[in-house]
Amino acid sequence: MFGAMIGDIAGSIYEFDNIKTKNFTPLSPSCHFTDDTVMTFAVAEALRKSKEVGFVNLESLVVHEMQKFGRLYPGAGYGGSFGMWIHSSSPKPYNSFGNGAAMRVSPVAYFASSLEEVKELSGKVTAVTHNHAEGIKGAEATAVAIWMALNKFSKEEIRREMEKYYDLDFTYEGLNKNYVYDVTCQGTVPQAIFCFLVSTNFEDCLKTSVSIGGDTDTLCAISCAIAEAYYGIEKELHDQAVKFLDHGLLSLYKKYYKASTKIV
Repeated sequence: MFGAMIGDIAGSIYEFDNIKTKNFTPLSPSCHFTDDTVMTFAVAEALRKSKEVGFVNLESLVVHEMQKFGRLYPGAGYGGSFGMWIHSSSPKPYNSFGNGAAMRVSPVAYFASSLEEVKELSGKVTAVTHNHAEGIKGAEATAVAIWMALNKFSKEEIRREMEKYYDLDFTYEGLNKNYVYDVTCQGTVPQAIFCFLVSTNFEDCLKTSVSIGGDTDTLCAISCAIAEAYYGIEKELHDQAVKFLDHGLLSLYKKYYKASTKIV
């Protein structure tokens, strides 16, 4: 799941200033983590705490952890509806199909023991806010792709499975020229999957994702979560990225999640 966080951090400065090129330094000093990283940690913590009891209380724990982390990091860049949800005394799903459903879902692939459980857990952690069919689909497709990558499926097998969710009939040149800012699942997840499929390693996936533009922090969080599971993360890039986490998130990462990061 740290791949999602690296994607978020690297893409953070290009979200409203797309660069449309692969010729850039992946982690410049002005980069920072956003709500994508914060909520990925929140979902991971909910899964970790609920796993001992068979995930039976997962939805309530997801709500608790997302509200807790959201209040700890109030300036992380939340959307308007989600920002209100964080502070609600009675939080309810609000029929969203925003790409936030997919940017935070990567931990599911590391806790699920089967493809069926991936889909079940993905739905549970998503529907507490993003209960629109497109939100559920975007999160599930992302989690399934990550789980398949972790379990050594080929790119062709991953592509075939993803084409059950989305039309992936893109070209890099077309996306680089024409893709524009889109915060929906249906306008972000298929493009992110495509960036992974045409990449050659983790860093190339990150640069490809940034270079097509759009909502780059979330697009990169999704594509790089799959890329980490498939390729692993280059050690130098990993070691640079952890420096962008604050003390609280870094401590949590080292204590519970670093062992699951694939470093090459």
